[in-house]
Amino acid sequence: MSLISVKSLSKSYGPVDIFSGLSFSVSKGARMALVGPNGVGKTTLLRILAGVDEASSGTVSRSKGVRIGYLSQEADFEMSGTLWDACHSVFDELIQKQEELHKLESQMATQADEVMERYGKLQEDFERRGGYTYITRIKQVLTGLGFDAADYTLSLDHLSGGQRTRAFLARLLLSDPDLLLLDEPTNHLDIAAVEWLEGYLSQWDGAAVIVSHDRYFLDKACNAILELHPGAFELYHGNYSAYLRQRQERADRRQEVFDSEKEKLVKDLEYIKKNIAGQNVQQAKGKLRRLTRVVQAIEQVGMDAVLNSNWSQLDVETTTSPFSVEEAQRRVNALRSPVRTLPHLHLKLGSQKRSGDLVLRTKDLQVGYPGKLLFSAPDLELRRTDCAALIGPNGAGKTT
Repeated sequence: MSLISVKSLSKSYGPVDIFSGLSFSVSKGARMALVGPNGVGKTTLLRILAGVDEASSGTVSRSKGVRIGYLSQEADFEMSGTLWDACHSVFDELIQKQEELHKLESQMATQADEVMERYGKLQEDFERRGGYTYITRIKQVLTGLGFDAADYTLSLDHLSGGQRTRAFLARLLLSDPDLLLLDEPTNHLDIAAVEWLEGYLSQWDGAAVIVSHDRYFLDKACNAILELHPGAFELYHGNYSAYLRQRQERADRRQEVFDSEKEKLVKDLEYIKKNIAGQNVQQAKGKLRRLTRVVQAIEQVGMDAVLNSNWSQLDVETTTSPFSVEEAQRRVNALRSPVRTLPHLHLKLGSQKRSGDLVLRTKDLQVGYPGKLLFSAPDLELRRTDCAALIGPNGAGKTT
């Protein structure tokens, strides 16, 4: 059963189209990643699914009673009290049932039969909803996301942006929604917390739609990929590694089809050039009219649409008069492959002057603040061309 369905969804800001024509659905058990270059509308789409933003056109249909939990990138969450309060309040209904159970226990001595019957039904419901395990769940989730017992009493008002985001994520997971919408959930997590979240989501009974630039996280956490392009989208099944394989396979097939179809156009053009002034002039003119229509259609909607749609379904404008032979030659040669190639990032990190062989050396280094030692660092040497990574849990002192 689909928890949420999207049909012909489009979003524009003024004259700028962010995306258009999106159609897909998310069912229970699906863990879908939204991927694509910056600016294609991944965060915008999440906001629309969450009901925070509105689409310019199209529909978003949510199943009746579906509960959605949304984690944004910004730490502008409305929470108050302590870290423990924020998580504990998720279970207010259970806590009320627990208090009612305690009241019934005190009444058992005087109203045994009636009270025992009510107590039994309430206790069964309390246990079914996790009443005897919710405290343990809170501790497990907080520990998994990098908090320890000393953090439970911290005021949310005094937490950093990253800590507030982790606190809100903990609350979301504990609230057990039907659909999780997570925008860059690993941004403020250390390695251990990311690995914990991977495991948590892999066993998640509900559904999730995730935006993340962490391909290793998507590999472990997702079983479907929706790739957004400017003006297009494609759905893939499997994790991120499977998506890369399928994407390349689809690209190879598209390239083969494009090369084959362009070769046919080139052959038609050769026939036209040989016969446009010969005995088969009528056939040559007919081929030129057809070639003109096809090339104009490819230029407007792409090779894929031309090959996979009936001509009557194509929204294209074609000229009534055919190209000249010279124009046809130029337009056929100018046709470009529909296969999208992702740009590669090239960084040149250099300096005008060559550094010495020894770039950095530490000895007996201690890191911390007055009255609070974070750690004592081992002696370290960094030489020219070395590249070292600083890793460790949140709060260990990496930035310091």
